Amino acid sequence: MPILILLFALVALIYASVGFGGGSTYTALLALSDVDYRLIPIVSLLCNLVVVTGGIVRYTRAGQLDLRACLPLVILSAPMSFLGGMVTLSQAAFFGILGGALFLSSAALFLPIDRLPRFKLKTVPLIGLSALIGLLAGLSGIGGGIFFAPILHLIRWADARRIAAFSSLYILINSAAGLAGQFWKQAGTPIWTEALSYWPLLLAVLIGGQIGGMIGLKLLSPRYLRWITGILVGYVALRLIWRAVNPN
Repeated sequence: MPILILLFALVALIYASVGFGGGSTYTALLALSDVDYRLIPIVSLLCNLVVVTGGIVRYTRAGQLDLRACLPLVILSAPMSFLGGMVTLSQAAFFGILGGALFLSSAALFLPIDRLPRFKLKTVPLIGLSALIGLLAGLSGIGGGIFFAPILHLIRWADARRIAAFSSLYILINSAAGLAGQFWKQAGTPIWTEALSYWPLLLAVLIGGQIGGMIGLKLLSPRYLRWITGILVGYVALRLIWRAVNPN
């Protein structure tokens, strides 16, 4: 557990600097630590909530979070995330879905966005896409911002810092909805009691997330925000895909 606590704090620090909760990497670390895979999405989503709550406060104070622009994009993703959280998946399917989606997201983040022609996407299709990502987030047990942010970068929905702010809100809402779905699915089982034994990880991500959020707002350029995110997402994707095809 001590090594896992340190790693969770480091992951929270890095992911909070780009507006994410780190759920994808928490999932990978828990999987590599042979934690009961039914516990993995619960612990990861709880850690997500801790990290992005602090991020939302900081982005709001910095004037980076526009609720009027953000709320239409979460109106359908939250119920879809809840439904996804209710679905029971095998361990191989769980890691396969998560790893494949993250690999595509990583590739998108390395595209030379400033040199690409502007890609237009109207509000209604964007809301529909957000709903699909919410479902995928619920199935995989993370918040979904890691899937949606590359798309927002490609369509130039906002600058990198505002997209990071939106990602925090998106992750918060979808994580809460996905956690509710997990609760519904696991009601009456001892899984939730077992999840509470991982409370030191919540404390670790709280500390790491606070530090990372301050770094992201003050020190990192938009280009480095995308690159750091892309490297992290790509690494996690490959590890999860490997885990899916080699479960033993």
